[in-house]
Amino acid sequence: MPFTEKLLTVPPPIEVAGRWIKRYHVTADPDGIAPEVEKAAYALLPELLPEPDGTPPATFVVLHRGGDDGAYLNAYSWVWDNVLHFGGAAAGQPVLGCPDRDPTHFVRPGPPWIGCVWELPPILHERDAWVRHMLAPDVPDLDAYLADRMSEGTTGDRS
Repeated sequence: MPFTEKLLTVPPPIEVAGRWIKRYHVTADPDGIAPEVEKAAYALLPELLPEPDGTPPATFVVLHRGGDDGAYLNAYSWVWDNVLHFGGAAAGQPVLGCPDRDPTHFVRPGPPWIGCVWELPPILHERDAWVRHMLAPDVPDLDAYLADRMSEGTTGDRS
């Protein structure tokens, strides 16, 4: 089967465990990610976040519903001023150590993978947004960073 981009939706930011979370959802399903999968993923999110270190408390997540039973939650948190901390979870994917094929049963996977081709586009955008709003200005602007999100559409074809 030839490669195709997936759909990208961008729900508004939320606050979890004292951190602001920018959200990206990836799926091939035009109806989006099922509410029960989203709820299960975000219930595990606090376990994926680092301890505060003085860096403004900002994270972006990619919640990806695969074409099979798999669902994936990648949490990228800003730490040490300019470094990304990664925490990931997966559900319904036995290859990653999931105990069953239930897309709401999230566990921490074994392999140290940080994302697939559909999950990586937000990283470039978020890197540039962090520099633009937090590192380059004389006064960092967390609100401007949180408002600077990728546009909805597909995961690719953004040149």
